[in-house]
Amino acid sequence: MASGSGSKVNKDAESLLRYGLPGIPKEARKLQKFVETTKDDLESKRYSAAKDGADKALSVLGGKDAAKIAAATSSPETAKKLLAQMASDLKSFDAAVTEAQNVNRGSEQEEAARRKAKDLQTSAVSYLNDIEESMVPKNYKVEVPDDYKNLPKLQGRATVEMVFKKDGGAPFDIEGTNFASAKLTMVLDGYAAPVTSGNFVELVNKGFYNDMKIQRSDGFVVQTGDPEGEAEGYVDPSSDGKPKPSLGKGKHGERLIPLEIMVKGDKAPFYEENIEDNGRGGQATILPFSAYGALGWAREEYDSNSGSSQFFWLLFDSDLTPAGKNVLDGRYPCFGYVTEGADFLRDIKEGDTIVSAKVTKGVDQLYY
Repeated sequence: MASGSGSKVNKDAESLLRYGLPGIPKEARKLQKFVETTKDDLESKRYSAAKDGADKALSVLGGKDAAKIAAATSSPETAKKLLAQMASDLKSFDAAVTEAQNVNRGSEQEEAARRKAKDLQTSAVSYLNDIEESMVPKNYKVEVPDDYKNLPKLQGRATVEMVFKKDGGAPFDIEGTNFASAKLTMVLDGYAAPVTSGNFVELVNKGFYNDMKIQRSDGFVVQTGDPEGEAEGYVDPSSDGKPKPSLGKGKHGERLIPLEIMVKGDKAPFYEENIEDNGRGGQATILPFSAYGALGWAREEYDSNSGSSQFFWLLFDSDLTPAGKNVLDGRYPCFGYVTEGADFLRDIKEGDTIVSAKVTKGVDQLYY
């Protein structure tokens, strides 16, 4: 599932976040690849391929690579237990897929077996998540230039939840099912975008986005972050309209943050220029705009350092942004993904309101 210039686009937000973790050894990446392929194969009813992926993952778990994977974590004994639980899930997954394979297509028995297999695959992936996250050193911090020392930065990752309501109390209609409110869960990545993610987490924690309207919804992106009044971004009220020392200020006193791009293979992002200006055009970024609900930081098209508080969710379309030809990667920072509730973006429209936004995990990872 290539997320760069390969022939197949990786559209799985949680997979992309796993690939964004720094310092993961090749043995763990091999296991990840096999476990993740089972999801797509199951969904597409490619049962033989799903069983093959599970068998390959079990081969890794039963061989020498498993010991190397455990040894690379912060707690090898815990990792061994998680690997054993993953192996148990994958064996049961294989059995459930066999059951689905051996009954009539479209039958209730097939659907029941597929649901069981899906739950087992999800469980196996959750163990994989825990293992890979424990491979990142506890105090791992991406180096950020001193030029931005007064801007908030995120060390590691944070989780944000947003709840939306429609004007007048109308429901959100998702494929014929109505919901009184919409809820998105987002994971923000301080490994690939420490300044962008830190800025967003700080603003969420300050309540900046509470009661804010959606300002754009055009089928390509859903965007918000422009406050009422003449300012087009965040102005720190504690500084009486004069932002703390940072990159600079906007025409109405907005706090500005730099364009921040991190390319695969680099240990830190580069700043204040896009990927072409940096001489890296065509290279893959750590977090690509290839998942539905990918989070991007908005800015003026010809001013790399004009971002403040406006951001967008990309409504990914593989026809508009095919593999290797994504017009956003390297030009705008992708700083996270929607991991739950992404379908709601289909019916979040201009004028809808963010009734609440809160940091549910990782606010303690902010630093200056």
